[in-house]
Amino acid sequence: MNTVDERRVRVRNDRPVKDGPVMYWMQRDQRVKDNWALQYAAECARKAEVSLFVIFNFVPRFGKATLRQYDFMCKGLAEVESSLVNLKIPFILLEGEPSETIPHFVEQCGIGHVVTDFNPLRFTDAWRASVGKKLSVKLSEVDAHNIVPAWIASPKQEFAAYTFRPKITKLLHEFSGSIPAPKPHPYSSPHAVNPIDWGAVLRRQKLDDSVLPVAGFSSGTKAGMNQLKKFIHEGQGYSDKRNDPNLAASSNLSPYLHFGQISAQRVAYEVAKSVLAKGDRDAYLEELIVRRELSDNFCLYNPRYDKVEGAHAWAQQSIAEHARDAREYMYTLEQFERAETHDELWNAAQIEMVTTGKMHGFMRMYWAKKILEWTPDVQTSINTALYLNDRYELDGNDPNGVVGVMWSVCGIHDRAWNERPVFGKVRYMNYNGCKRKFDVKAYISKYSQAPKLFS
Repeated sequence: MNTVDERRVRVRNDRPVKDGPVMYWMQRDQRVKDNWALQYAAECARKAEVSLFVIFNFVPRFGKATLRQYDFMCKGLAEVESSLVNLKIPFILLEGEPSETIPHFVEQCGIGHVVTDFNPLRFTDAWRASVGKKLSVKLSEVDAHNIVPAWIASPKQEFAAYTFRPKITKLLHEFSGSIPAPKPHPYSSPHAVNPIDWGAVLRRQKLDDSVLPVAGFSSGTKAGMNQLKKFIHEGQGYSDKRNDPNLAASSNLSPYLHFGQISAQRVAYEVAKSVLAKGDRDAYLEELIVRRELSDNFCLYNPRYDKVEGAHAWAQQSIAEHARDAREYMYTLEQFERAETHDELWNAAQIEMVTTGKMHGFMRMYWAKKILEWTPDVQTSINTALYLNDRYELDGNDPNGVVGVMWSVCGIHDRAWNERPVFGKVRYMNYNGCKRKFDVKAYISKYSQAPKLFS
């Protein structure tokens, strides 16, 4: 019996299923438990009475990712490998361009059906499109990342959260069922698989090692679930405290969700039935479900999601009208990166990101809006913010990061506000506004030391 809702699956080419093993090409959802893509691949394999492979393709160029993100990813994948061994499912690492490595492996091993997961970012989608064209067998894509599959939640780009919320809320009960626990696969593979030396994998890649791993986050599904338990235990007051960067009120789950080490569906289930106050539960689930899945919606349906041209018409007009506005301060990318602005609060936010791999959510908004204010044009501000975000954040190179920048700089998913220089009608934030919300001096004091990276 199939447990995966077929609406969660879409076909990426016009090739048939052939005789031979099923292969799950794991990408965005790097976990064994609570993984609809793995579940679908396993069910297809059991139905066909064939063996099952799980493949991860290591690409040394993933957006602007550095050793920081790759190290975190590989530590999580080591846990995936161990879990799959216990399920008698071979886990194989390929290295290189997916358009070359995946089709070659499929032909070499006589794979009959390829299953993969979903990511709306254009370069990952291009991988799947290219692989699908080269394969002689069916390529099925499963949205295992969103609770409601992105193409089912809405068939178009949504204007804002208020247009998206009723659509996804209406569908949640249809897609919120429990994901069956993975089972040992009954059909063994004749191919011998050697253990992966993950340290050696990192060493032989030409990775950007100028941004080092951070100590604040342990990687993997177990660590992610432990952090979830901690948040549920300590998260009382989340709705009121989450915008104060001096308080430890954040869930700190974003790196685990980004790498797919934990399932958003599992997180939602555990939070919904937790002892957290209703206001705290509702506030967190709004962020986890509506806002996070709205980001996937934006990147899925807007091919210019990181360009000025991807903004709403009102924002594009306002940006054009203020394109020549004078800037009081102007900084280079290097100055931004080294936290060398006149604004101690902004510098502190940058230092937090560089040193910890995570910037507080409220500060991300202020941080990005000031980049808009201190760069020569809006597209430069977008490029600068995304470069820094994707280089230093553990959860960089993600639709959430894209939308966070585009909301701050171009008013995506927002409305027009009072007009002012440089910003036009895009929402404004300033130092004094932050002072009214939290103890700015305490935050600056905490992150006043320039990182060794820049010493």
